Amino acid sequence: MEFQVLDAPALQDDFYLNLVDWSSQNVLAVGLGNCVYLWNACSSKVTKLCDLGIDDSVCSVGWAQRGTNNLAVGTFNGKVQIWDASRCKKIRNMEGHRLRVGALAWSSSVLSSGSRDKSILQRDIRSPEDFVSKLSGHKSEVCGLKWSYDNRQLASGGNDNRLFVWNQHSTQPVLKYCEHTAAVKAIAWSPHLHGLLASGGGTADRCIRFWNTTTNSHLSCMDTGSQVCNLVWSKNVNELVSTHGYSQNQIIVWRYPTMSKLATLTGHTYRVLYLAISPDGQTIVTGAGDETLRFWNVFPSPKSQNTDSEIGASSFGRTTIR
Repeated sequence: MEFQVLDAPALQDDFYLNLVDWSSQNVLAVGLGNCVYLWNACSSKVTKLCDLGIDDSVCSVGWAQRGTNNLAVGTFNGKVQIWDASRCKKIRNMEGHRLRVGALAWSSSVLSSGSRDKSILQRDIRSPEDFVSKLSGHKSEVCGLKWSYDNRQLASGGNDNRLFVWNQHSTQPVLKYCEHTAAVKAIAWSPHLHGLLASGGGTADRCIRFWNTTTNSHLSCMDTGSQVCNLVWSKNVNELVSTHGYSQNQIIVWRYPTMSKLATLTGHTYRVLYLAISPDGQTIVTGAGDETLRFWNVFPSPKSQNTDSEIGASSFGRTTIR
C-alpha cells in the first residue's frame, strides 16, 4: 500500500526518459513537460526550478552527489544544464549531443550524459569545456547510465539491447554483455558487494540479470514476466526493487541472492517508468504515465535488524506538483 500520492500532470509515458530523482538533501526533482519542479520531502513545499520554454522539453534529471544542491537537466534538444537548486539559478549550459539526453549519472564532479545520438559524453563541471571525452559503442539510444559506488566503473544500457561497463578513462567499453533481448534501461550497482551489477530488459526480454564485473561473469537470470523499467538496491538490507511495464505495471521487492519475492505492489495504471529512493533508504517513489508519483515504504531503517519490515503505510492524502 502506498502512503502518499502526488499528482504530476503531464508526466510522460516514455520508456527512454529518466524524469525523477531524489537528492541526498531530501528533495525530489521531477521533469514535467518543459519544466522541472522540486518537491521538498520534509516540508512538502513545491518549487518550480526552471522552464525550458516551448522549443525544448525535459528528458532527464540527476542530482549531484552528497553535499551539493546541483541538479543536471538533460533536454530534448541535446543540451545538458546544471542548476543550483538552492538558488534556483542556472550555472552551466553544455552542448555536445545532437539528440535528446535521456540518461544522466554523476561521479563527484564528473557528469556522464547518454543520448539518442548513441554517444555518452563525460563532462567535468570544473572544466570550461563542454565535455572531456566521448564514449562510443552503443548502436542505438543510450537509456540507462549508472556509476558504481567507488566511482571506478560506469555501466550503460542501450536500445541496442547491450549492457556495457566502462572504466574511468576508457573510451571503449571494458566489458560487453549481450544477453538481454530488449532495451536495457534498468541498471543498478549493489551497495553491498563490490562489482555486483543488476540489469533489466524491456518488453521482449523481461529478465533481471546479475553480473560480477570483477570476474566478468554472468551470475544469474530471473524472468519477471513483464518489461523491467527500473532497478534499485536497498542500502540497508540485501534486497532490491524492480518496477515494471507491460503488462502488469507492478513493483516487486526481491531478496538477494535467492530472488524470493517479498512484496508485489500495485496501484499504477500505466507502466512504472520512474523510480528513486529516499536518502535514508526506506522509501521509494515511483512515477508513471498515469500522471502520479506514488511513495511506498519498502525497506527497513539502517538501524532496524528486522528485515521483515512492514511494507506499506496509511494514506496521507493527495497533493499536486506544479
